Amino acid sequence: MSPLLLYRRLFGLVGPAYVVVAFFGRLPMAMIQLGALLLVSTETGRYSAGGLTAGAVAVANAVGAPIAGMMTDRVGQRPVVLIQSLAASAGLATLVVLATSGAELGVVVVVAGFTGLCMPQVGPLARVRWPHIARGTGAGQVKLVDAAFAYEGAADEASFVLGPALVGAVAAIVHPGGALIVASALLAVFGSWFAIHPTAPPARPWLAGRSKGRRLITPELVVLAAAQLLIGMVFGATQTGTTVLATEQGNPGHAGLVHALLAVGSVVAGLSVASLPARFGYERRLLAFAAGLSVFAVPLVFVNSLAGLIPIVLVLGLAIAPYMISVAMLARQLMPLSQAGMAMTLLAGATGIGYALGSGTAGRLADVSGHRAAFAVTLTACATAFALALLARRWLAAALAGAERRLIDRDESTP
Repeated sequence: MSPLLLYRRLFGLVGPAYVVVAFFGRLPMAMIQLGALLLVSTETGRYSAGGLTAGAVAVANAVGAPIAGMMTDRVGQRPVVLIQSLAASAGLATLVVLATSGAELGVVVVVAGFTGLCMPQVGPLARVRWPHIARGTGAGQVKLVDAAFAYEGAADEASFVLGPALVGAVAAIVHPGGALIVASALLAVFGSWFAIHPTAPPARPWLAGRSKGRRLITPELVVLAAAQLLIGMVFGATQTGTTVLATEQGNPGHAGLVHALLAVGSVVAGLSVASLPARFGYERRLLAFAAGLSVFAVPLVFVNSLAGLIPIVLVLGLAIAPYMISVAMLARQLMPLSQAGMAMTLLAGATGIGYALGSGTAGRLADVSGHRAAFAVTLTACATAFALALLARRWLAAALAGAERRLIDRDESTP
């Protein structure tokens, strides 16, 4: 079946409204860090204060994501995501009020941390829903779930292009605080709608009971989290290197546009993953796309202009979404359904931590040696991802064979 027919059948299972709700529900996640940075930096006149606030959002979210995911595994997505959406919406509105009224920075940072802690993980939890949505669709179920994960990877990438662009537009036209108010409204409406949508899998205490005695953090999950952390470093270091290069050339405002091209290639490639044959196993895909990252990142350390950077980031993006989709599918195959929410949200948190590490390391090196040093961090992260995938390939293949995923799915879906 062609990818177009697969996606048509997939979206027919949920209807167009759900696709819209799940996309706009994840958009605030792509807006809050930049929005907090711009708001607090503008109000205080200190980039350090804005960076501290945005950092509090990122760290708190990375900590809170797997905890919330674990709770969804226990009590279901509806109550957890609904409470998170409303609490984070209120937190964003409060953050704007405090920042614009001259509140103490410590108070602002605490509220930012609370907001990050409460942010719902719509993208990862949407992935958790698809195996339930596709259940009972017959022989094509596996391909439908593959297509669903490919779509979710592309949707995440698209949101991280549109989100910052929306922040920049609202900040330029209205005020940086306006961007966070928009994010607050999106959470209140679409985050809550996503929470109560009929696609949310019901709470199944009997399933949670079966997970007692199992390790929450398995060696396989640690490897996959490390793989996601490395791709987060790629995002952070590449964005930093792009910003430094644009600033060096006197066009700092072009940095966001050039970096967005990374996601353009990623979205296109991500949607194409559904056409890959089943015999091309997930652990082999991870290795292949990690190799692609390593090769495509090499030209970064030689680039001298924004014009030269454009084709490089476009091509580099072609390997990013397929790499991330492979990681997510491996997690789905290797983790029991009773821990799916925790696994997916842990991967999301690892990506955020990697972004912070990549941007921080690249920024420090760029202060000394310029944009090439920042892009060297990108290349190092890509090479490390390839080494990890190479070392773990046989082990992951054995784990997949031993898991007998289809049998586990069927057994765990029957009380």
